[in-house]
Amino acid sequence: MLKVLIVAFMLMLVASLFSGFYFLMVDQGDKTKRRTFNSLGVRLGLALGLMGLIVYGVASGQLGHRNPWDSGPNAQAAKESQ
Repeated sequence: MLKVLIVAFMLMLVASLFSGFYFLMVDQGDKTKRRTFNSLGVRLGLALGLMGLIVYGVASGQLGHRNPWDSGPNAQAAKESQ
């Protein structure tokens, strides 16, 4: 479930990035329209939420790595005991 939320946040970030670009091109420097600035705020909030999800996932153990070259801290102890 956590990985699905992370992918959803990433997709929302990309959508917000493209909407900000669209607003930037359509408004063409109009001082009265603040849509580009608001899009930046939304993107910042989404990025903070994504970082929070990743930190939560790593801290709770739901996210981690499964690299074949890094078996973790217990690998050295297991090799020495053999």
